[in-house]
Amino acid sequence: MKKTFLTFCCAAATSVLMAQTSSMEPVVANSLRAPAYPLVTSDPYLSAWSFADKLYDESPNHWTGAHQGMTGALRVDGKIYRFLGFETTPYVSVVPMANVENWTGRYTFQQPAEGWEQTKFNDAAWETGKGAFGTPEMPLLGTKWETKDIWVRREFTLNEDLSKSEVFLKFSHDDIFELYVNGIQVVKTGYEWKNNVQISLPEAARKTLKRGKNVISAHCHNVTGGGYVDFGLLKLGKEQKIFNNAAVQKSATVMPTQTFYNFNCGPVELKLVFTNPLLMNKLEVLSRPVSYVTYQVKSLDGKQHDVQIYFDATPEWAVNVSSQPVTSDRQEANGLVFLKTGTKEQKVLGKKGDDVRIDWGYFYLTGKSDKSVSTSVGESHAVKKMFAGMGAVSNNVDSKLPEKMAEKMPVLAYSQKLGKVGATVVSDYFMIGYDDIQSIQYFGNNLLPYWKQVGKIDIQQAFKNAQNEYSTLVTECQAFDKQLMADAERAGGKEYADLCALAYRQAIAAHKLVIAPNGDLLFFSKENFSNGCINTVDVTYPSAPLFILYNPELMKGMLNGIFYFSESGKFSKPFPAHDLGTYPLANGQLYGEDMPVEEAGNMLTLTAAIAIKEGNARYAEKHWNVLSTWADYLLEKGLDPENQLCTDDFAGHSAHNTNLSAKAIMGIAAYGKLAQMLGLSDVANTYTEAARKMAAKWCEMANDGDHYRLNFDNANSWSQKYNLIWDKVLNLNIFPKDVAAKEIAYYLTKQNSFGLPLDSRRSYTKSDWILWTATLANDRSSFEKLVSPMWKYANEISTRMPLSDWHETTDGKSVGFRARSVVGGYFMKLLDYKLNGTK
Repeated sequence: MKKTFLTFCCAAATSVLMAQTSSMEPVVANSLRAPAYPLVTSDPYLSAWSFADKLYDESPNHWTGAHQGMTGALRVDGKIYRFLGFETTPYVSVVPMANVENWTGRYTFQQPAEGWEQTKFNDAAWETGKGAFGTPEMPLLGTKWETKDIWVRREFTLNEDLSKSEVFLKFSHDDIFELYVNGIQVVKTGYEWKNNVQISLPEAARKTLKRGKNVISAHCHNVTGGGYVDFGLLKLGKEQKIFNNAAVQKSATVMPTQTFYNFNCGPVELKLVFTNPLLMNKLEVLSRPVSYVTYQVKSLDGKQHDVQIYFDATPEWAVNVSSQPVTSDRQEANGLVFLKTGTKEQKVLGKKGDDVRIDWGYFYLTGKSDKSVSTSVGESHAVKKMFAGMGAVSNNVDSKLPEKMAEKMPVLAYSQKLGKVGATVVSDYFMIGYDDIQSIQYFGNNLLPYWKQVGKIDIQQAFKNAQNEYSTLVTECQAFDKQLMADAERAGGKEYADLCALAYRQAIAAHKLVIAPNGDLLFFSKENFSNGCINTVDVTYPSAPLFILYNPELMKGMLNGIFYFSESGKFSKPFPAHDLGTYPLANGQLYGEDMPVEEAGNMLTLTAAIAIKEGNARYAEKHWNVLSTWADYLLEKGLDPENQLCTDDFAGHSAHNTNLSAKAIMGIAAYGKLAQMLGLSDVANTYTEAARKMAAKWCEMANDGDHYRLNFDNANSWSQKYNLIWDKVLNLNIFPKDVAAKEIAYYLTKQNSFGLPLDSRRSYTKSDWILWTATLANDRSSFEKLVSPMWKYANEISTRMPLSDWHETTDGKSVGFRARSVVGGYFMKLLDYKLNGTK
């Protein structure tokens, strides 16, 4: 028995090592330089990215741009090589910002007299208030500011002369902002809003910082939306950086479920892989908020080296703003050690909005509990110093850590002694995860995450399951990535495959999976960096190809809430709602204006796509009454749409919109197709024939010679007719084949360096729609000509962030939006290939 058990253990250990070793290289090359590299991508809240080319050039960020501190270092023969994150310089507050204390200042909303920024200005008539100043929704608010302008003067006393010291200004503002130090202008912005900007104080201003009274004066003009003012001064602390020496990054590669890095750390090679097992055939795994970080080392010079590895993460992963009080802990259970952190308040589902992060539940850094591993919760500098000196951290929690990160930054630290490392690789991993406790509020019901609801487990058991399934899941991720990349390249070429790799995790992780009280699957999107809406139908629509392709059940989960909203009578209009609220609260439509034709066409078309992918229309049959209502609305209103918004609402209202009309026609044709699949021949014939007649009329009304118009009544205009793609992909055969051919030929004459403009009104574009438009092409050459500028855009964009789907075609700069699920639309070509075998 003992011998058998030993053999089993050895085989299991060998299997784990082989899985780790074989999965340390990407399955294919991807030379695309990502706008941001996905590291930990689970849902709209657990989402960490590297915005830099080199992993060690800056710390990871949430997709919103908020800092999520994480550091990694390799110690080789006593020398430190930092490979992950950027160790921030220790600073000391001279004039604290509101994250340290609500400071006192004088303010006015009325235009002050000339010289208001000077030190000797008499501000006795101004009001006294606490900073920060801003509109009610802003963080760390001390005083409400709801007018267009505010002027603030902050007097402070220095106990030392800083005129020859290195001093830094740190500020947050929304919108147009100017700031003076002792009357010297230091900041003057345009129309923008930024948080925690830090700059070195110019010499002219620094020379004025003498012992005694000093003044910082600021003016902010709020153009629209939120307004905010906060500022302070910092100086360098006495403590020095511990992980100052960086490794040499050799490569960075993005695959659909994994991100790979290679480094040289002196005489030792380090390979690092972030694995997010977002496998759509395994919903419990997909929803489980656990990612793997695998590391592998070997000697480069044939000699043996003493090697230890270190990782840490800060509580910034578990707060909306860094000023929130936090608690941290260390626990052991089931052979694992759990480092845990979260806010002290724990107001579950207490925040909604766009540019916000989760501040309830707990972030976890988890690894195996054995004698090679040491873990600690302590002050960042002290913990790093201990590792640098000893090659390990202490297995304890510093009970004296303050609740405010601004006073002393805590870290959850993990280290492992990898022993003497030679030519034989040494490999291991740890896990990162998040327990959000409750995920979504759905018409008043607080819903558990899918993994918790289905598995009936807690977060510790979820981590244990993830540990037990590590080898299997890593192998499956590798196989999935290989198959996806091969399929995408066959369908659309190498550049197209590279774009699919970049889009895959972003699209999935912009959603949260839960179960409705009636048992329906709900796969809720967040409209990231757009308006924060939840379950927006015209975000679901462009995202759809990825989910139709790999799991129609998830596609249903994106539609179920909208169906319920209408079928329950909560939304009684003859077309679908635009959304269900603001993430994570899905209690009813929030958007102030309906999109009748847009959303009706979307819901009908996507329901037909599900039916064709599954080979039956049972899902449509379940919702037939409301689908019929929506189809009849399109029959009446769809051919020549009134002045209304469509999915491209940023471009404004547009009457007689030809592309919106095409969507309505596709929706009616989709309804006819569903009726045919349900055996309703008369209904099928009626609606299909109606769609064909409308298409013929469309061709007459939209014709503009060598292309078709943007609006029926707008000669010499043009637009991408991406809605026509369903006629091809679903084989509806409603429009004449030469319509798409004529449009493609025209589009190829309108391209700019970074892609095809959305239409003739502006030079900006939407990359998801370009991929749909390109799929209209019946030849590979035309498709690749339209896609290649998209690869160039992703590869060269200077605006570093998770992929923005709205950019300028002239210079490749982002116009707006980021990290949105709509990049799932990149998979339209692959969906067409899988359904129809077209190339």
